[in-house]
Amino acid sequence: MTPKFRVVGIVVQDMATSLAFYRRLGFDLPAKADGEPHVEYELAGGLKVAWDTVATVESFTPGYHRPKESGIGLAFECDSPAEVDNSYDTLVAAGAVGERKPWDAFWGMRYASLLDPDGYGIDLFANLSG
Repeated sequence: MTPKFRVVGIVVQDMATSLAFYRRLGFDLPAKADGEPHVEYELAGGLKVAWDTVATVESFTPGYHRPKESGIGLAFECDSPAEVDNSYDTLVAAGAVGERKPWDAFWGMRYASLLDPDGYGIDLFANLSG
């Protein structure tokens, strides 16, 4: 048996706040999901992102506590360097914490880093050429 990577799970303090952030990244999440304890969204290619409230996780993992720094981050490819800048500015204006403003990275990408509402690292990138 070979396990297949299918889901990225995110534990959230406030479902509505978290989903609003990911909607700004282009996820088409219905408004009714804001009040749900568990939400899944399937990306092109079959990978899913799933959000669970802390209360949901505690229901099957008594004593759960979210690590302060998980070391896990999500990276989103943008269509252009300008989209990296625009997405970063939009998310920060909406309350996201900017970790590093967009810059031209030595590896040939426009890159930016910020935090989602629960402190997870989010990177935005686009190739500088083409």
